[in-house]
Amino acid sequence: MNIGMIVAVAQEIGALLEKMGKPISVENLAGYEIKAYEVNGHSLYVTQSGAGEISAASSTQLLISKYGCEMIVNFGVCGGLTDEMSVTRTAVVEKVVHYDFDTSEIDNCEVGRYLEYPDIYIPAEKSLVDKACEVEPTLMRVICASADKFVGDPDKKRELNEKFGAHICEMESAGILLTANRNGVPALLIKAVSDSVSGGADEFANMISEAALVCISTLLKIIERV
Repeated sequence: MNIGMIVAVAQEIGALLEKMGKPISVENLAGYEIKAYEVNGHSLYVTQSGAGEISAASSTQLLISKYGCEMIVNFGVCGGLTDEMSVTRTAVVEKVVHYDFDTSEIDNCEVGRYLEYPDIYIPAEKSLVDKACEVEPTLMRVICASADKFVGDPDKKRELNEKFGAHICEMESAGILLTANRNGVPALLIKAVSDSVSGGADEFANMISEAALVCISTLLKIIERV
């Protein structure tokens, strides 16, 4: 199977590459560097998307269109929106709300709603989520609030939880999942909390490497069982 792996920022991909070792090949295309690995008989294509929904969506499409990826996996760190989501708590995303996407005035719909879905949530592939939880029972199933903004303010974090029922927030999942779904390619998103509900940019910077390593370890175990 060809598997595409998307990592957003340098601290996250640095931890991954240290774990993976030397790639089989490296290619630069459309502004992205794609490194190829062999993992348990699968071809794994890894790229750093950069932060934000647009970069995440375009790198997802590149991996599907150019490299024929039959599954997309994403790991990354995120902010916790509830007291339960403590630092380095690892989660699997069941669904995503793109909370700053808003066509409500013209489409007479909810904020965050893509009309191809019955509600505001973009769903992940249930079979992959179930498999991830089978392989790693400590994973928490979560709703992710995703948008092009870093959220450090505790009041804003609590508002996202109250308004959308979200457990975590970050900046790429909506772009990845929407693109994968539209291509009919299953996607698995594994996240680790790097900053708690009361933490902000400083806590994020201090915890990102530790949280990324937790994510990588979990994700590689899952790939071994695909």
